[in-house]
Amino acid sequence: MSDNELGNFLRARRDEVTPAEVGLPPGHRRRAPGLRRSEVAMLAGVSVEYLIRLEQGRDRHPSPQVIAALSGPLRLTAAERAHLYRLTKVAGGLRCSAYASDPVRTVRPGLRAVLEQLEPAAAVLINQIGDLVAYTSGFRRLAGPIGLLDDDQPNLIRYVFADPRARQVYPDWEHMADEQVAALKNGPPREDFAGELTALAGAEFTGRMERIPGLPRAHGVTRLEHPEAGSLRLSYELMQLPGDEGLCLMVQLPADDATADALRTIAPLRLVAG
Repeated sequence: MSDNELGNFLRARRDEVTPAEVGLPPGHRRRAPGLRRSEVAMLAGVSVEYLIRLEQGRDRHPSPQVIAALSGPLRLTAAERAHLYRLTKVAGGLRCSAYASDPVRTVRPGLRAVLEQLEPAAAVLINQIGDLVAYTSGFRRLAGPIGLLDDDQPNLIRYVFADPRARQVYPDWEHMADEQVAALKNGPPREDFAGELTALAGAEFTGRMERIPGLPRAHGVTRLEHPEAGSLRLSYELMQLPGDEGLCLMVQLPADDATADALRTIAPLRLVAG
């Protein structure tokens, strides 16, 4: 893991925001589509020198006021603002108390009842290190044939990086791997699990740990090559459960009619195209 997560995050967000998004002209001789440091500094009301120190890791303790000022020009969502604040605490040697010291592997009855109500959709509860803690029968029908549930303790991150089937299952494997690392880095450091993945996947994992700075996307579309249903496009929604110590709920629905029809070949799922 990089020792300058705060700087990595700030640089990555600056590179992703275009001048037009913050009301600036595109300008000339722009080497990259993102914002220049001087533009972010001007919009945030901080000095360029201070922003350079933050990005280079020479200052790792911006105040909440500075975080709020930077959040505007960097177009940060509420989740990204919380992540940026958390990074300043990690850099200061503090742990975020919003997460349990050990990954959650039990589910309270209320959440199990929620999963039951989501049937027959493919829904799963995932903990801080990618363990699939509980899931619907709809998710089992989807994930079982691809081998994701083969282990006694199924783990999405380990599957993506260590199971050779994952590269065939996910046509956009590179993007999928990026998202799993972003999810892992969204919580406090898990050196034991990171060490396991380093041993299993080598540079494919460690390289991403160095360069992936942000949060996993909260929604999107995943392409899946399913051994029984063929090519699928699945819309997903990823929802954090703040009252359940780092658990998140992921719900997957067909993104088009062709996927909905294909899913019916493996189970009579009454899913509505998203």
